[in-house]
Amino acid sequence: MAVTVEVVQAALKGLIDPNSKMDFVSSKAVKNLKVDGGDISLDIVLGYPAKSQFDSIRKSVIAILRELPDVKNVSVNVSSQIVAHAVQRGVKLLPGVKNIIAVASGKGGVGKSTTAVNLALALAAEGAQVGMLDADIYGPSQPMMLGITGRPESIEENTIEPMEGYGLQASSIGFLIDDDAPMVWRGPMVTSALEQLLRQTRWRDLDYLIVDMPPGTGDIQLTLAQKVPVTGAVIVTTPQDIALLDARKGLKMFEKVGVPIVGIIENMSTYVCPNCGHEEHVFGMGGGQKMCQEYGADFLGSLPLNLSIREQADAGRPTVVADPDGAISAIYKTIARQVAIKVATLSKDMSSKFPNIVVQNT
Repeated sequence: MAVTVEVVQAALKGLIDPNSKMDFVSSKAVKNLKVDGGDISLDIVLGYPAKSQFDSIRKSVIAILRELPDVKNVSVNVSSQIVAHAVQRGVKLLPGVKNIIAVASGKGGVGKSTTAVNLALALAAEGAQVGMLDADIYGPSQPMMLGITGRPESIEENTIEPMEGYGLQASSIGFLIDDDAPMVWRGPMVTSALEQLLRQTRWRDLDYLIVDMPPGTGDIQLTLAQKVPVTGAVIVTTPQDIALLDARKGLKMFEKVGVPIVGIIENMSTYVCPNCGHEEHVFGMGGGQKMCQEYGADFLGSLPLNLSIREQADAGRPTVVADPDGAISAIYKTIARQVAIKVATLSKDMSSKFPNIVVQNT
């Protein structure tokens, strides 16, 4: 029996992407499928970065196609292609940035900034072009976490070049002030400063810009959520009831301004004693999953309360770069892929599909 395109597609329909949990045909990942006698060639183009998964996906596709009768050779190329997705209506898009992901929490102290930088580094490790915007004007922490010192350059008037650390493009008020200088500013000055950082930084071809939002849900945060062209928001919480109470407010704030909730990350979920291995739910148990059930949000994953995460971030080498093959880095990468997969399912940005129409007197 001759191998046909239909037979190959039927076989691929039975193969589930371990990351998106969809088959490759339904997710439209199969491209350039060619069948010539017993030779099959195709591309698998993922809508999310997953460089660490390319080889295993390629092998699984080859294995299932070689089971077909009369197949001689199978050639499979796996890659990622990340596209821009829609943002809130009426918000000006950002040149050089495909998708903006806000990482937020209702309150401080839940590890939001550490989670944000490790997510950004995990997306970059999986092959994406990633930027980090430190939106916490009062307490910028990303310069320290990324180990970046010095001042940004300005090549063109009214623009600044992003600083770079571990392959990330970064912008922060912390690059423009001394470490011990307090930001004694009122709300309008803070939002104006952040808009300048966002729009005057010359971002270069970013797939994702991660925005480390300031904690809270007050006027400043609401203004930022309205003015920053956000593709989706990630909420970071701990299992503790008081943190969940404020995380709910953060979630509702984004819903109010029409920003999709990508999902919820539960930080400091459990503590494992390094001496005896005993596991303790220090801040409670199951709070993040319960919140997801209440609001119909996706649970992106949980992270442990671990001394190394704090030490590595404080030393300017976050976990994903300090211990790239470790168990905690693997959790960050899994969560990062889930974030990117959820973003890939959102509505695409169609503004670039339409030409600008100019009316002239003739």
